[in-house]
Amino acid sequence: MKNMNFIYNFRTNTVLSPAYGDDGMNDSKLCLYVDAQFTSPYAMSCFVALREKGIAFRMNTLDLATREHQARDYSHLSQTQRVPTLVHDGFALSESSAITEYLEDLFPQNSIYPTNPLQRAKARQVQAWLRSDLLPIRQERSTLVVFYGAKYGALSAAGQSSTQKLVEVAQQLLADSSGHLFDQWSIADVDLALMLNRLILNGDSLPAQLEDYAQRQWQRPTVQEWVKLERPLL
Repeated sequence: MKNMNFIYNFRTNTVLSPAYGDDGMNDSKLCLYVDAQFTSPYAMSCFVALREKGIAFRMNTLDLATREHQARDYSHLSQTQRVPTLVHDGFALSESSAITEYLEDLFPQNSIYPTNPLQRAKARQVQAWLRSDLLPIRQERSTLVVFYGAKYGALSAAGQSSTQKLVEVAQQLLADSSGHLFDQWSIADVDLALMLNRLILNGDSLPAQLEDYAQRQWQRPTVQEWVKLERPLL
């Protein structure tokens, strides 16, 4: 397990440099546990949420291939033995959408959810849907496509059906959009863009509107911070 300490310039809300080191290098009370390859879309969502809010935090990596997430110490933090997990001043919370909602409640600055309650509820619906549906896409277009440049063959019939559903829902959600799902950017935009990029970056054809949307969302500085993290060789 490695500790990554992020050093911030709070005036500009930008990261100065990420560096591996001991716990004592950072006095933050927040620690985010993520996968060692930085390929978890859910860990990415939490990372972006923390960075958008300008919150100092440490980031610990777990090697899922060697089952570090099933170790006894970690299972005491995460009953579900999954990443991401956020530890805040002794309180541990797993499941990414629970983490981003927790951060929104405790750190209301730089909102990551729409301020309109109806749109906020819809954003949470989008997050829940992307995590619970579209399994064939997640199976046939892993995030190795997005973060390692892997390429996979043609989609199965189930994969094509899930892609059609994704396209139809995304087009409905973005029908009246000026670049975001709602009146303002939200963390749900990151989650949707990631799902679309599983296909786009594999070379699968999607409507131009969705490709443009995913590309714009992908250029967000906090998203690029995650994308540009140094990853181990496969």
